[in-house]
Amino acid sequence: MRIPLSWLREYVDLPVTGDAMADAHALHAALVKVGLEEETIHGVALTGPIVVGQVLEFVDEPQANGKTIRWCQVLTGPGETRGIVCGAHNFHVGDKVVVTLPGAVLPGPFPIAARKTYGHVSDGMIASARELGLGDEHDGILRLTTLGLDPEVGTDAIALLGLDDLAVEVNVTPDRGYALSIRGIAREYSHSTGSAFRDPATALSPTPAEGFRVAVDDRAPIRGRRGCDVFVTRVVRGIDQSRPTPAWMVSRLELAGIRSISLVVDITNYVMLELGQPIHAYDLAAVSGGILVRRAVAGESLVTLDGQVRTLHAEDLLITDDSGPIGLAGVMGGASTEISDTTIDVLIEAAHFEAVSIARTARRHKLPSEASRRFARGVDPLVAEPAAQRVVDLLIELAGGTADPLGSRWIDAAASAPIHLAEGFVDRLIGVDFSLDEITDSLTAIGCSLEVQTDGWQVTPPSWRPDLVDAPSLAEEVARIVGYDRIPAVLPVAPPGRGLTRAQRVRRATANALAAAGLTEVLAYPFVSTDDIALTDGDAPSVQLANPFDSDMGRLRRSLIPGLARIAHRNLARGLTDLALFEIGAVYLPEGSAAYGVASVPTAARRPEAAVLDELENSIPPQPWHLAALFAGDRRRRSIGQSSEPAGIGDALDAARTVAAVAGVELRIETGAHPALHPGRTAALLVGETLVGHAGELLPAVALERDLPRRIGVLELDLEALIALGSSQVEAGTIAVYPAATQDLSVVVAESVPAGAVRDAVIDGAGALLESATLVDDYRGTGLEPGTKSVTLALRFRAADRTLTAAEATEAKLAGLALAGERLGATLRA
Repeated sequence: MRIPLSWLREYVDLPVTGDAMADAHALHAALVKVGLEEETIHGVALTGPIVVGQVLEFVDEPQANGKTIRWCQVLTGPGETRGIVCGAHNFHVGDKVVVTLPGAVLPGPFPIAARKTYGHVSDGMIASARELGLGDEHDGILRLTTLGLDPEVGTDAIALLGLDDLAVEVNVTPDRGYALSIRGIAREYSHSTGSAFRDPATALSPTPAEGFRVAVDDRAPIRGRRGCDVFVTRVVRGIDQSRPTPAWMVSRLELAGIRSISLVVDITNYVMLELGQPIHAYDLAAVSGGILVRRAVAGESLVTLDGQVRTLHAEDLLITDDSGPIGLAGVMGGASTEISDTTIDVLIEAAHFEAVSIARTARRHKLPSEASRRFARGVDPLVAEPAAQRVVDLLIELAGGTADPLGSRWIDAAASAPIHLAEGFVDRLIGVDFSLDEITDSLTAIGCSLEVQTDGWQVTPPSWRPDLVDAPSLAEEVARIVGYDRIPAVLPVAPPGRGLTRAQRVRRATANALAAAGLTEVLAYPFVSTDDIALTDGDAPSVQLANPFDSDMGRLRRSLIPGLARIAHRNLARGLTDLALFEIGAVYLPEGSAAYGVASVPTAARRPEAAVLDELENSIPPQPWHLAALFAGDRRRRSIGQSSEPAGIGDALDAARTVAAVAGVELRIETGAHPALHPGRTAALLVGETLVGHAGELLPAVALERDLPRRIGVLELDLEALIALGSSQVEAGTIAVYPAATQDLSVVVAESVPAGAVRDAVIDGAGALLESATLVDDYRGTGLEPGTKSVTLALRFRAADRTLTAAEATEAKLAGLALAGERLGATLRA
């Protein structure tokens, strides 16, 4: 919302320091105190001298480039005539114009100086409306007669046209629609500073009007509430369309961010900004019979003011006459009843529409407007009649019209529901001791009426505050009006023995370890498609959202892999080809055919009972924490003397080992299977006999379908299970004192025997002297019998109390070989 300072001063007293920018900053500071968000300051960045001039004579001079310029003699003050070159041709001798003299600076900035052009020295410039910041019109220079002005030559044009005004902009939150008006902002400034507020709505005295037929028929109310509860019409006859919009109104509208269109439309926009009540004007001659407010019928259409044909929805609230729809209520009028140059009699509409209905219509038709923006946030239902009267008064004053007794007044707005505010409630909720006078004065200041009761007050909110619906909202208003600075900034003291749980500590440590290893943490949306569910979990049950943002992504994920694949695709499309990503997040695993959802959500007024909390807990599916990682591109880039090394399953396994080390578990790796992973490059990850995840490479067909490289390494772990299986105690190992003895062992086994099984058998057979066994080779080919392979392990032996001999190490190695032969049929490779 943009607020011109000169406009605001009409309804509340602002300090005048002589520095307009300082006044604007002071206004911003005052509005921030009462909860409005500061944005920026708008204003015409120009400086004088800019004066009113009169064209005495001119000569048209054709140029070699085909253009014709005018060499003008312009009177800019008593006895002061200047020669000025002008390229426009829309003025005549005797016209009064705006002249920017040397030394002036126009928006841009564009400094004005006497300069030689087209064979003359132009001593200034005759300005257009756009050059002055008064609008987009640039077809010719600004003639003051078109604005209804006839000032004396030499008059300061900056003050004359209101170009010395500034507007401050604030961001208005959706619950405070009343602040989308000068009336509302003036009231808020009064709350902040104590300055007297003069309500423009109460200063108006609506004249009774009747005889115009209006009916409301809402057969499809939303949330049980009718779409319209106020509809006021007035008629003004005999308007003069040749009259221009006054310069002061054009300036204020431009500062407020609304372009001047025509006098009638400008007046309706002006009143909307002033009082917060959207107004619509119809050409009375184009309206057939009376008006009926109703919902749309399937198949109906409407041509709106922007010339677009709108196919209507059954929930759309319409303004209709005997010919059919003539407007989308609260959003945009229809083209058939538009105000035109031939309009003589005007029908004025000021109504109150239900917020949800208008918001849905505007969103459905992608048709945001200043009117729908206000209705969707809540408009004062009792300001419609004064606003209609304000438009009538301005049309009489500025357009030369005459008020007609024809009109209507249909008001069926429900009174605001009273709220019980218990004594002491505000203090308990806000944490500040407020006096009784501070509470009652604050609520009275915002327009509430109070009735004293034995244990507090019965508070009735004003009509312009639909957001005040309960005691907490009233308490917030007390805190806002008294001042947020009264709320102490006190850090809570944590009770002893509390802090992060072990699971929280492990999750944080895991994220830090993976980041330190070079992976980047990402956050994917939890919403996936049915194809994503099928990819990772087959036909497993999943949670369907009742109201998804995207119908194609309407399920909650069972795996983190689809989200990582989507993020990888986005990065690859932007040229980031080498990726190492990970995510830690919840997955949603419904159990069988269980139904989830809760009938009602408890309020925050007090802590729910244990039974209510249990019901809430049972209304959601299990949500364990998972960890997933994805690797694409090269893990090592090519450089001089070194080839590149692609990422793959090895990187996924390294990440899994890093996570296992942090969780304090020993990870066992076996050949596994997963519906989304390559059957020959999939590892099952186990802790003991418990499966905790998989690592591998995406199926090439899956990668191709998702526009990913053929080779993509992925990992997914059930982090919650991993933490549960891990030890909360980390034991420090002993420091080895005696040297190690190393030997290699190569055995031949059947190709179907996993290398991990060979390693496990050797470890079990070698006994306590074996410190580590590392797989270094898995060979298949020349020199081996068909159907067999050679597995080579690097063994390291050490004793805690002596230096081992080669014979002791060999004996332990052969013991491991013997057990591998017994279990797996392994033989020593020759």
